[in-house]
Amino acid sequence: MPRSLQNIAKIGEKLAVEHLKTQGYQILAQNYRFHRGEIDIIAKYEKRIVFVEVKTRRSLKYGVPQSAVTKQKQRQISKIALAYLQTHNLMDTPCRFDVIAIQLTQKLELLRLEQIKSAFEFIPETNLS
Repeated sequence: MPRSLQNIAKIGEKLAVEHLKTQGYQILAQNYRFHRGEIDIIAKYEKRIVFVEVKTRRSLKYGVPQSAVTKQKQRQISKIALAYLQTHNLMDTPCRFDVIAIQLTQKLELLRLEQIKSAFEFIPETNLS
């Protein structure tokens, strides 16, 4: 990913973490990696684990940010979430998948932040590799 896009992503993730904290979420992990995938934010809200994908854009040229969370991306996030739950012995803990869509101005200032709760359902996979 080009450096400018990395910077935009990092700005978006920072804004998302700040938003979640103000809403009462406890941040458990950021940029949680499993094999070649990553979940941007893992948080706890009440008694639920929330896996959060953050999408940040400076323009709507390619559509709204949340449109980038394709079925393939959902499958990948589900696989990583399952690994996290297994690794942390949390298989019986309720969870959900949220998307935080962020639009920035050209000067990288926050224009809009939308948290889409339960944006998609867990997509089971037969193996974790």
